[in-house]
Amino acid sequence: MRSPTVTPKLQRIAAQAARDPDRVFTTLAHLIDVDFLREAYRHTSKASAPGIDGVTAQQYAEHLDENLHDLHERLRSGCYQARPVERVWIEKEDGKQRPIGKPTFEDKIVQRAVAMLLEAIYEQDFSDSSYGFRRGRSPHDALDELRERCMRDNIGWIVDADVSGYFDSIDRIRLREVLRQRVNDGSILRLIGKWLRAGVMEEGIVSHPETGVVQGGVISPVLANIFLHHVLDEWFEQEVQPRLQGRGFLIRFADDFVIGCELQADAHRIMAVLPKRFARYGLTIHPTKTALIAFSKPEAPQGSTEGNGTFDFLGLTHYWTRSRRGYWVIKRRTAQKRLRRTKKALWRWCRYNRHTPLQYQYQQLCQKLRGHFQYYGIRGNFRLLEEVRSAAEKAWRYWLSRRSSKSAIGWEKFQKLLETYVLPTPKIVHTI
Repeated sequence: MRSPTVTPKLQRIAAQAARDPDRVFTTLAHLIDVDFLREAYRHTSKASAPGIDGVTAQQYAEHLDENLHDLHERLRSGCYQARPVERVWIEKEDGKQRPIGKPTFEDKIVQRAVAMLLEAIYEQDFSDSSYGFRRGRSPHDALDELRERCMRDNIGWIVDADVSGYFDSIDRIRLREVLRQRVNDGSILRLIGKWLRAGVMEEGIVSHPETGVVQGGVISPVLANIFLHHVLDEWFEQEVQPRLQGRGFLIRFADDFVIGCELQADAHRIMAVLPKRFARYGLTIHPTKTALIAFSKPEAPQGSTEGNGTFDFLGLTHYWTRSRRGYWVIKRRTAQKRLRRTKKALWRWCRYNRHTPLQYQYQQLCQKLRGHFQYYGIRGNFRLLEEVRSAAEKAWRYWLSRRSSKSAIGWEKFQKLLETYVLPTPKIVHTI
């Protein structure tokens, strides 16, 4: 529940934005007072790692009122300075690594405050086809809409697109131009500029990339959504869709999107023009990871001899199959890349944590499995959920047996251990 002083401000801005889609907001920064910063603090994650200053959320909270008043004074006087973002790397599905930034906790608070203002405005503009980083919308909402539209609109072709390094490639000058079309408050734009120019610290060395927004920053998903809304969503709704000969749709979650077309000719035209549209804004459609896929209901003629394919979206492979009653339906299963990554991660975790207390290992494995089942527990995907649980058992037994030369655990002994430490069983959470 939001603060009684902050909520009316955001509601008023949202109402103005909804009432006048062409309105440019020029005075927003004055709304960020101490109460607004306190509300932003409340909505800032307290569990994430500290930034380069080492200040944790718990330490910041020890003198919260004093810290927030000091922060507000620095914002009001223009003395606030953004700190460089510490960069760490996480492994991607293809074996490469993805950079993630860790801003300081104070920077997160200010970014959250600005994000709250931008969201109040842009939520009125964002398309229904956009699902990523939006309140009240989830990946499963996007998946359900995708399945429904494919089946209802007789979709025969899927444009499965990939934007190369989207977050790192955003042109900051063009981003600023897009923002000014709706938000032209100098103080807000200067704050955003400070975060973009603050630099990235890696192994004690600060660098200053000329493009992109830092992944991991609180403001980054909002800015990325705003930019891609202009580049893709508006363009598709206003220029592409009216020119389609058949039915079509766009479903986007952050920078991951698919376009469905009823007719092959429409899909080919989109494939041809999509790279040009993105290139205008300094973005690149990956030439080998972007594909045109035949995805018609197998019994529906499409005037083509190409076979019926599958495609991956949000970690799930979508495919046509017959239901138990004999009807053609679209089902989803865990994408092979995600499945391999999950098994590899479980194996690695059990290896690195084999000497920790057994109870801790058990609790962490339960948490990992429940998280996996919560996301991938979609009807028709039960067998692959069982496969992940089996992989967790195998990895756990293997590395428990290697805690020392005398700790080998046979299968019977491990089965008795599992009677005490019962791992979660697969569960179908999403039935649509």
